[in-house]
Amino acid sequence: MPAIPATPRPVFVKICGVTRPEDASVIVAAGADAVGVVMHSNSPRSCTPGQAREIFRELPRGVLRVVVTHTGSPDRLGACLAAGPDAVQLSQPLAVPPSADVTVIRVVSPGDPLPADCDMVIVDASHGRGEPFDPVFARMIVAASPVPVLLAGGLSPENVGAAIRSIKPFGVDVASGVETAVGVKDHSRVRAFVRAARRGDPGA
Repeated sequence: MPAIPATPRPVFVKICGVTRPEDASVIVAAGADAVGVVMHSNSPRSCTPGQAREIFRELPRGVLRVVVTHTGSPDRLGACLAAGPDAVQLSQPLAVPPSADVTVIRVVSPGDPLPADCDMVIVDASHGRGEPFDPVFARMIVAASPVPVLLAGGLSPENVGAAIRSIKPFGVDVASGVETAVGVKDHSRVRAFVRAARRGDPGA
């Protein structure tokens, strides 16, 4: 599986809630580092295993294939892993079998403790609804986390640069902020988001 880079280039960018292979191709061409596919969720962006595999086939080596799931079922988690991701993003405290050989991303929302059993943390109380992140909580997680932190919640091409400069996360994650309709990515906004994220990197 692709490794999480020690140093982002210059900031790690994940585009989430992808439902169409043609959107995945544009996301790759725009220079994003990761593509997220939702499975076993009540989200309107939720994909079948076949759809997930079709989207993942569009991704070249080096682009992280992420399954995002809200399930609390070990069996459904197994179905997510069977789709062939490099990483799984969890909002429930499920244990991921070591044999799965995937990067584990844990979701934290205001009031949650830092999880200890993951490779990356994502600050996300929005879950694709476009609700703004809590800056105080986000800064606290970035300061305290021993693993890389992604920032999500209400991000868009218009505000992602300012968010990066203010919070200084390892990376950013967007779904609704680059869509024309739920699950349908606006290709011009995808490209604009990646450009704005790169420009907004505080180390650039």
